[in-house]
Amino acid sequence: MTPTSPSSAPTAQLLEQRLRETLQPISLEVVDESYQHNGHAGSNGTGAGTHFRVRVTSHFFTGKSAVMRHRLVYDSLQDFIDQGLHALAIEAHLPPV
Repeated sequence: MTPTSPSSAPTAQLLEQRLRETLQPISLEVVDESYQHNGHAGSNGTGAGTHFRVRVTSHFFTGKSAVMRHRLVYDSLQDFIDQGLHALAIEAHLPPV
């Protein structure tokens, strides 16, 4: 895999937009934590665009196991992973009943 250049690195805004389109979340927070991983595996040296945390609640998760909820998030963001998103911490919550 080729390192991602800063201009093509995924952004929290792009990930959030995609997740809003695919999962229609009740709540969503996407945080770029890349700066915490500078110098580590997967870092592009810019402090942005490689390590993200996603906190999401969606009706699409109803009746799904934690593994399946995570899979929905990964599937939604697969092209960003292919572009150099190295790590994704997912907190996928069920909607309140």
